[in-house]
Amino acid sequence: MNITTEFPYETTHEDVRIPLSDGTRLYARIWRPLTDEPVPALLEYLPYRLSDWTAPRDWQRHPWYAGHGYASVRVDVRGHGNSEGLPGDEYDAQELADGVAVIHWLAQQEWCSGRVGMFGISWGGFNSLQIAALAPEPLKAIVTVCSADDRYDNDVHYMGGSVLAVDMHAWAATMLAFVCRPPDPAQVGDDWKEMWLKRLEAVEPFSHTWLAHQSRDAYWKHGSVCEDYGAIKASVLAVGGWHDPYRDTVLRLVEHLDPGRVRGIIGPWSHQYPDRGLPPGPAIGFLQETLRWWDQHLKGKETGVMREPLLRSWISGSHPPATVYETLPGRWVGDASWPSENVNPVAYALQGGERIVASPQQTGLDAGRFFPFGNEADLPPDQRDEDAKSVSFEFPVTDAPIEILGRPRVKLRIRMDATRGQAIARLCDIAPDGASTLVTRGVLNLAARNGRDRTDDWTPGETEDVVFDLN
Repeated sequence: MNITTEFPYETTHEDVRIPLSDGTRLYARIWRPLTDEPVPALLEYLPYRLSDWTAPRDWQRHPWYAGHGYASVRVDVRGHGNSEGLPGDEYDAQELADGVAVIHWLAQQEWCSGRVGMFGISWGGFNSLQIAALAPEPLKAIVTVCSADDRYDNDVHYMGGSVLAVDMHAWAATMLAFVCRPPDPAQVGDDWKEMWLKRLEAVEPFSHTWLAHQSRDAYWKHGSVCEDYGAIKASVLAVGGWHDPYRDTVLRLVEHLDPGRVRGIIGPWSHQYPDRGLPPGPAIGFLQETLRWWDQHLKGKETGVMREPLLRSWISGSHPPATVYETLPGRWVGDASWPSENVNPVAYALQGGERIVASPQQTGLDAGRFFPFGNEADLPPDQRDEDAKSVSFEFPVTDAPIEILGRPRVKLRIRMDATRGQAIARLCDIAPDGASTLVTRGVLNLAARNGRDRTDDWTPGETEDVVFDLN
C-alpha cells in the first residue's frame, strides 16, 4: 500500500457524541477539511471500538477522504465501544434506526452540505445497504464492500439451508468477546464501569438466536435488501472478491437495481479492501475509485464513473492449487448489463449411470477457510484427495480457454433412503498433471429443496430432481 502525505485540503479531527432522540449518545470521530465551505459527509458505522480496534484502518481511510474535501465520520454502534446504550442483535431495527438518525444529524451540521454517503466493508457494508433501503433523504450514495443482500443464504449463518457450522459459531463467539469489552475510561469518564456492567447484563449470544431460526423466516428477511431492491434510492457501488463468500451479492445488485444508480466491481480479492495488497492480488487504487463515486454523486462532478461498464470483473487465468497467491494471472472485463450478452450458458451432462454417493465424514477437510483474509493458509489446497472421496464427473475442454462468469448451477437426480441429507457440489479445474484447483462450490440441505422458507422431509426410496447454485 502506498501512503499519501499531501492532500488538496489540510484536515482536523475531533471526537464528539451524537445525541439520539431517546437521550443515548453515540461516540464518533470526525475528520474534516479545513475550509469554510460546507462539504458532504461520509459515514462508517460499526460495532467495533474506534478508539483502538479499527483505529489503524480508520486513520488510513478517513483522513484521506477529509484531505479530498469530505467530512469523514466513524461512529460506534449503540452499546459498543464508547457509545452509550445497550447492545442488540446483529443489524437489529434499533441499530438501523440509529444509523438513520446519525445521517440526519450529519446533514444538519453547519459544516455539511446536507448530502451524505455511507461506506464500509463486511458489517459496515451490510448496514450501508440496509440503511440505504430505509431511504433517509440525505443519503445519496453508498459504497458497500464484501457485504450481502441476503442475511439467510449469503452470510455466515446458513448456506443452501445448511448450518455454516464453522463460521456461525466462530463469528458468534467473536462478537460475544467484542461486546464484552469495556468502554474506555479515558473517553467516557468515571461512568465506564457502570456502563460496562449494564452492557454485560444485556449481552445475549448471537448463536442462540440464529439456531432458533433455521429456515428463512421474518427474522432473516429483516435486513435482507433482496426482499425489496426498489427500496434503495441511493446510488450503490458494490464491490466484492472472488475469494470472499459474499461475492454473489454484487451480481444480484447490478441485476436488480436501477442501472442508472449502480455499478459493480468483482476482483480476485479475499475479505479485504481491494487496496490493501493482501493475497490474492492484484490490488487496485480503491480510495481513488471511491473518490470518483463520491465526487459524482455527492458533489455533482462529472467523473465518468457512470460511463464505466455496469459490472467490471476480474477473470482469473488457470492456475495450480495453492493455499495463498500473491497475485493471480488474469484480466479485467466489462459488461454493460447483467445478465450479460457476453456470457453464454453452457450445459454439461453428468455422464454414466447411477452412482452411489458414500462420501466419508471427513470429506471437506481441504475446503479452505470460508472467510479468507489474505493469510498464508486461507485457500483450498489441491483437491485430489477431496475428489477421491466424492462422486466425480469430468468434462472435456477444448484448446480454447473456457472462462466462467456468474453462478454455475447443478441439477441432480437423487434417490435417497433417509429423510434428511445434504448435497455438496464442487467445480474444479483439473491440470494436465492431475492437480485439482477449486473454482467454486455449493451446498443444498435437501430439506430446503422446495424453498429456504420451509422444511420438507425426503420420502425414503423416492427419486427427485434437485437444482441449486454454486456460490
